[in-house]
Amino acid sequence: MSVFSRKQRNNLVLIIIILLAVLIFYSLKDLYSAFLGSIILYTLFKPLYLYLKNKIGTVLSALTIIFISIVIFIIPFFTLSMMVVNKVTSIKQDQFRVKAIISRLDDYVGLQLNQPKLVDSYMDKFSNFIQDLFPTVVGGALGIFLVLVVMYFILYFMFVQSEDFEASLLKYAPLKEHHAKQFAVELKNTTYSNILGQGLIAFVQGMLVSICFFIVGVDDAIFWGVISFFLSFMPVIGAPLVTLPAALILFLDGQTWQATFITLFTLLVIINIDNVIRFVINKKIADTHPIITVIGVLIGLPLFGAVGLVFGPLLLSWFMHLVKIYEHDKTIQFKAVDDSK
Repeated sequence: MSVFSRKQRNNLVLIIIILLAVLIFYSLKDLYSAFLGSIILYTLFKPLYLYLKNKIGTVLSALTIIFISIVIFIIPFFTLSMMVVNKVTSIKQDQFRVKAIISRLDDYVGLQLNQPKLVDSYMDKFSNFIQDLFPTVVGGALGIFLVLVVMYFILYFMFVQSEDFEASLLKYAPLKEHHAKQFAVELKNTTYSNILGQGLIAFVQGMLVSICFFIVGVDDAIFWGVISFFLSFMPVIGAPLVTLPAALILFLDGQTWQATFITLFTLLVIINIDNVIRFVINKKIADTHPIITVIGVLIGLPLFGAVGLVFGPLLLSWFMHLVKIYEHDKTIQFKAVDDSK
């Protein structure tokens, strides 16, 4: 006969479950990106999966979507990442050219702000940040491969067993059924808004930066467009982080009209195109505030690296939706208590 009562046994089992859950989550900390990625891809491609499922069956539909997602997201991302890392490495190796530009900027900043060597210190931090941000072929290759394999392994079964998967989510979600369904709709809308919407904005701004630099004769216009594409996931401030320093360098180099053109193009076209496209996206899909996007990027980058540009804002948006659901439930609860009095 057990020395524990039924209630004590249940409490002990619950404690053991919690401890094991903490251990499991800690052990899988390097694979959080895989779980998040599978959820995002499932949300994005579920309509296409449902369409293909009626045409070619469950398994082939899941495999087709995996192939499409690799072609659309994975291959371009790693291609652009390698381009950025290689270019930053080659720029660092061209010490004479880099030091000449930094020295000119340091002289100007030193006179205007009384901060000598400020630009030099920040350039070192920026180059190290870029190299840490994007994956390289040698460093971390096994980890990246493992994350991708796990992500697509999970995604395959999420599609093949989609009905069981969604039923399990509804069963174990700590929300009422209508709130769980509401959260699923909000998750879909914010995912589309952040991935497709912000991706479109970043692509357009990156293309505009390349065109602008090509017009004024800046070297490596396509490369700087790629840099702007990644930075443009931060609303408003992303692309100007590339164009305005370029304008300052050209101005110090005596190329006044080129510097003026880049500055005006940035203020009148690049920044405003962000607002226009964002307004259309918010009207069609979901209203994701730029502050949420910026803070989400700052949260996501240290946690996930470059993919944190996407994961960070999504996590923050999902968190905000859960807070709204909680506030709604508490309001109803307090109202019911007041009415009973």
